[in-house]
Amino acid sequence: SSPLLQAARKRNSLNLLELSEAELEEQFVRGDGPGGQATNKTNNCVVLKHVPSGIVVKCHQTRSVEKNRKIAREILQEKVDLFYRGKDSDVFKEKKASEKQKQEKKRRAKENLERKKLFKEMQQLDKE
Repeated sequence: SSPLLQAARKRNSLNLLELSEAELEEQFVRGDGPGGQATNKTNNCVVLKHVPSGIVVKCHQTRSVEKNRKIAREILQEKVDLFYRGKDSDVFKEKKASEKQKQEKKRRAKENLERKKLFKEMQQLDKE
């Protein structure tokens, strides 16, 4: 079920499983990555663990601990929903729908490119 967990992080999912604070373990650690001294000296990276499922989320998207806590909870809620519901999860359905849209967009772009090539070839033949 780990590939399913990668589908998480979609915003418009409304019907997600609720998390209780008793099931969560929260830690604040030093973040990593770019940012130099501002990143290396502050503990604003949030590590959130859902104890029953064992899912761990690490969030260091902003410099604010409160915003990171909120974002981490949203991500964890989506991943837990995916973990328990699998293919029935709204997050999974949204991911599939967006993949389908991307494929359709690629297909249309490819068709347009082919049409343009044919049009140019026809123009070349007309000139000769």
